[in-house]
Amino acid sequence: MRVSYRLIPFLLVLAMGSPTMQSQDAPGSAELTRLLHQFLKAASMNDAAVFDSFFADDVIYTRSSGATITKADIMRGLRGQGSESQRPAERASQTYDADNITIHQHGDVAVVAFRLIALPVSGGAPAYYRNTGTFLKRDGKWQAIAWQSTKTPADAAGAAAR
Repeated sequence: MRVSYRLIPFLLVLAMGSPTMQSQDAPGSAELTRLLHQFLKAASMNDAAVFDSFFADDVIYTRSSGATITKADIMRGLRGQGSESQRPAERASQTYDADNITIHQHGDVAVVAFRLIALPVSGGAPAYYRNTGTFLKRDGKWQAIAWQSTKTPADAAGAAAR
């Protein structure tokens, strides 16, 4: 098979991927990582002010159950006005952490993918989720404009982190 020499630069660009900046290379990486960890700490305490700041008013949130909710739904759940699965007392029984964080930044838009670790306060086995958040920097502030959460089977949790 013969490859034209004019195609080589094009093939090299494809092989290297897009000009997306990943993890530590992304200018907003440190800020987005810090924002994520602050949010997860606040989520363990059901801190409504942090949820309000973290999610944009027009966020589209797809829960691990497949249900799509709005920021208004999230805030109602924090106030205990949502369904039983959204009651604050239930969520306060866990702490959250993240690992395997990958950030791709495209100017004022960034995609943050990570493994969420939900640790029961009373002990027991953690639950794992793969989350992907799309962030937009508006008026100098990053906010999640889209969010997707997928529960990871326990036996695949270790493999997902590799």
